[in-house]
Amino acid sequence: MRTRSTATALAVLFSSAALAAAPAHADTVAPLPVKSTGTVVVDGVHQRVFLSDPAGGKIVVTDYRGTVVKQLTALPGVLGLELSTDSGTLYAAVPGGTDAIVAFDTATATESARFPVGNVDPKYPALAGGKLWFGYDSDATGIGGNIGSIDLTAPDPTAARAQDPQSPWFSAPMLDGAGSTLAVAIPSQSPSELGVYDVSSGTPVRTAHRTVDGGNTQDLAITPDGQRVVVASASPNSHAVYDTADLSEDGTYPSDAYPNAVDIAPDGSVAAGIDGAYEPDVFVFKPGQRTSVREYDFGASDQLLAPAGLAWAPDNSRLFAVSHDNDGVYRLRVLEGPTKAVTTVTADAPATATRAAKLTVKGKVTSRAALPAGTRLSVTRTDLESPKGKALPQVTMKADGTYSFTDTPPAGGKVTYKVSYAGDAAHTAASGSDSASVSRAKASLSLNNNGKSYSYGQDVKFTAHLGKTYKNRTVEIWADPYGGDKPDKLVKSGKTDSHGNLAVTLDLRRDTKITAKFAGDARTATASTTSTVWTRVSVSTSVSGQYKSAKSWGQTYAYVHRSKDPRFVTKMPYYSGRSVKLEIQVYYQGTWYDAGSQYFRLGTNGVSEVRYTGDHGQEVGYRQRVRSSYVNGSSGDSVNSTTHGAWKYFTFTK
Repeated sequence: MRTRSTATALAVLFSSAALAAAPAHADTVAPLPVKSTGTVVVDGVHQRVFLSDPAGGKIVVTDYRGTVVKQLTALPGVLGLELSTDSGTLYAAVPGGTDAIVAFDTATATESARFPVGNVDPKYPALAGGKLWFGYDSDATGIGGNIGSIDLTAPDPTAARAQDPQSPWFSAPMLDGAGSTLAVAIPSQSPSELGVYDVSSGTPVRTAHRTVDGGNTQDLAITPDGQRVVVASASPNSHAVYDTADLSEDGTYPSDAYPNAVDIAPDGSVAAGIDGAYEPDVFVFKPGQRTSVREYDFGASDQLLAPAGLAWAPDNSRLFAVSHDNDGVYRLRVLEGPTKAVTTVTADAPATATRAAKLTVKGKVTSRAALPAGTRLSVTRTDLESPKGKALPQVTMKADGTYSFTDTPPAGGKVTYKVSYAGDAAHTAASGSDSASVSRAKASLSLNNNGKSYSYGQDVKFTAHLGKTYKNRTVEIWADPYGGDKPDKLVKSGKTDSHGNLAVTLDLRRDTKITAKFAGDARTATASTTSTVWTRVSVSTSVSGQYKSAKSWGQTYAYVHRSKDPRFVTKMPYYSGRSVKLEIQVYYQGTWYDAGSQYFRLGTNGVSEVRYTGDHGQEVGYRQRVRSSYVNGSSGDSVNSTTHGAWKYFTFTK
């Protein structure tokens, strides 16, 4: 089904040289324009991936990043693909009325030859013993499936059918070849049947055939030396291994429920995949090992591996996996460095520490492939003094994977230690980090005027004073006027003077919280302090409607005829929803008595005008006074301090 042991040394050499010049990339996922997938093969010479789409009747060609570079169409039902030993030709089995093995030039991705095989629906090509073999369904005789072959070295290659006169296969068998050995199975059969042919003579000789445990075979792969065949069947919950000499059982590759894909790299590395929603999707085994060195999980439970959806790059640098989801979207996943064991590094620094005193950082390096004692780890310390990181002496890992080192942090604040392993041919790179909160000296920061009251519009000087620090002498002063419509605002930032002071003058129009902030430095902690000052409103009241104003009883009185309603006009800074409290008092026998008060809405122009109505004849001869006030909270807002205006005096006459 795929190129494995047939990949020549030349192809691997070319592929390795090309990859060595290319930059390393992380795993990638790219969408595929397909309705289904059948077989995946990888051309290491041209760094191309070929995927068959039986439902779409085409072959999709991508690069090593998963980017589609071409689509080969008009191939109804195309299923099996095989790559020539020199990676120069791609062979595709095309049933669906075409009934041919179609060859494509891999350099140009164009058709180069077509080999008719008769009306038998060819499906699974495989190279072995110098010939191209293929499985096919029953011919006109109605007899079950069989295998055919094409001698590609002949002057005029033609297809030969019924190569096993006593074929036990009831439908087209899937094939895989290595050397002169051909492994055979029926897809989706339960219980599964396996067969092995020796094709060294050019004529297939069935050397083994048996029914095995498990069923619903999805994929199979033969080892590069032709001595073992690995089968992916929906049951049992592992990838079974059989000796090709007699198909005796030879253990398993432990995976999980519903195996559905397997591929073996030229060096013998095994990729085993399953159709599992909640388990790892792909298990990777290094040559000669039956414990996975790496596992891949596609993430979401509906991201599932497609049947036979695995293929190695010939140099093992990448593993290609096809996944699909519940919406029928297929993706090509490019898994980098699949044979490298995942490495993890932990780091544990003390939660708190004292600046300029020793602390100890401990940790451990773990991997499925053990690292040797003496492995060197890089250490970087990041702090306020070295925000981009400072390299510390390397640390040596012990035999049990643990390490420890001491350091004397020169700076306080958050100090982060990052411990890194660079990785190698057998292990991924990894790093771990942890942070310590290192003590710093307390900063002395003060701000004047706290609790003082000021008139509306008064210019007030605020001075922040910063005591001794290590390096930083910059202070920020922020002003936050009361009211949701005025945000906290930076009003000044700068270095303090020689006395440690930084001052700013503010025009106060509301109660305001002033904050001085010091960001700290490597040896001095951050600090902030606040002063809240109160700001009165400006308020003025005038009386109109009098026939005269005169000095009486030590005040200026407005004289109003009893038939006239005076008007009281208040001016005050406007604020949304603000009201003015208007009070009237009457003088009687040496004392001023409250005669009533009421709140009146302030206009958007900052003016409130009230007409004083009533039977003023009863008030003739009495001395009265009126004033306007802003009352914090009661006047509809709380952005200023309570402010009372001056009393204005009036009296009624006949």
